[in-house]
This record gives sequence, C-alpha cells and structure tokens, in this order.
Amino acid sequence: MNPNEQLRHISLADLAALGLQGVAYIKPVVIDDAAAFAVFAADGTQIGALPTRDAALAALRENDLEPVSVH
Repeated sequence: MNPNEQLRHISLADLAALGLQGVAYIKPVVIDDAAAFAVFAADGTQIGALPTRDAALAALRENDLEPVSVH
C-alpha cells in the first residue's frame, strides 16, 4: 500500500495525535463575566486561561508550544 493509501485509512485517534503535541490554540472566552483568552491543546483540552491574548501567546511560547489559527 502506498503512503497516500495508508493516510486514507488512518484512524481518527491516530490522526489527532499525529505531530500535534507541540501545538495549541487560543480562543476568546468569558470567565466570571470578564473577557479572557483560553489556551487549548490540539485535542481540544483546555490547559489554561489568561487575561490577554498577548499573555496567552507568551505562555504558549514559553512552554515550547506553537500557536495555530483555528477558523
């Protein structure tokens, strides 16, 4: 089976784990009636929340995580 065929048969769990340990995303949220920015691991698990987007980005980079855009 060629590599393209192998990728077509990859499980959702394997796809979710494929190289995503080093990325995270930031999403605006409201916590206790205050605006904040939540940080999520690639699998969607919330791993933190900070008061500003810049603080959230800095926290990601300090922990060797690459921020990615989610649309």
